[in-house]
Amino acid sequence: MPFEQNEVNVNSNAGPELQTRLLTDLINPELLNNFQIIPGRVRNIENDKIRIVFFNDLPNDAEVQRFKDINFQNQFHHFVFISDWQYQQFVNALGFPLNLKSSIIEPGFSPIQVDWEAKKNALENNMEFCYTSSPQRGLGILVPAFDNFAKTHPDVHLTVFSSFKIYGRPDLDKQFEPLFQQIIDHPKMTYKGFTDHDELIEYLKTSHVFSYPCIWPEVSCKAMEEAMSAGLLCVHPNVAALPATSGALNQMYQFDVNPNNHVNIFGFQLNRAYDNIKNNYDNVISSLQFTKFYADNRFNITKCAYIWNNLLNMLAQAYPSADSRVIPDKILV
Repeated sequence: MPFEQNEVNVNSNAGPELQTRLLTDLINPELLNNFQIIPGRVRNIENDKIRIVFFNDLPNDAEVQRFKDINFQNQFHHFVFISDWQYQQFVNALGFPLNLKSSIIEPGFSPIQVDWEAKKNALENNMEFCYTSSPQRGLGILVPAFDNFAKTHPDVHLTVFSSFKIYGRPDLDKQFEPLFQQIIDHPKMTYKGFTDHDELIEYLKTSHVFSYPCIWPEVSCKAMEEAMSAGLLCVHPNVAALPATSGALNQMYQFDVNPNNHVNIFGFQLNRAYDNIKNNYDNVISSLQFTKFYADNRFNITKCAYIWNNLLNMLAQAYPSADSRVIPDKILV
């Protein structure tokens, strides 16, 4: 398989794995046969292939430390990153060179069809807030913030789609079970755990606020990109790659590393989002329609596949034969 699988990602249904499955269907299979595309974790090297490492992680990931060695770096023909912010982290932490051996290809998705009238009508029941990422990324901030918020807002509801089952690692959920139970026991919250991606997309179509008090250094954020496409008001801090990914179009706030401060800050942001939607929704919709246009064009999977195809064609011309793809074991003395 050109986009390699390993013991970490073989059972995963997270963003990077959904991405590579979509790309496999959109890239010429004869072209792909020339490549070994490795998702950050090198298990073997195929000398007859053009070797690309496709990074979705941070440079402090244990598996990535091997790339500090310039001789190891030089065993690969190209590196692909998913955001400029991520690439700069690799340059700063691991000494990746600023040259044409690296590319940034942002993740893509299929644009989501939105019925704006149905979304507006759904407000007659509850204003629907949601969290659609793994629990360690900010759920511990959201639950107490929303609990306080809901005490003074009877017409709100939070649905949480969050579980390490998305990575094929349900064992990692155990440490978050008390938090999940708080959600289950709360009258204004619903815990969905891991949900099929198509079902999640259907839910987003009538939801209103993507509630993401992120504490994780995201290298990109497919969950937020899809929420933007689905017409949600996205609320998140200015941490890591989120400002660049959002295009500064969302309701973004100053991050605070102190958890208690963050809970209070996010509670204020929830109130701000609620008031804006309740009192000014027609104008909010106009803004969200522009945000959707931006996300659908910037992160369109067709555009993403086009960039991948161009890169692969360029590399196939540069390394046309198996002999040309062999790189000496040692570049430096």
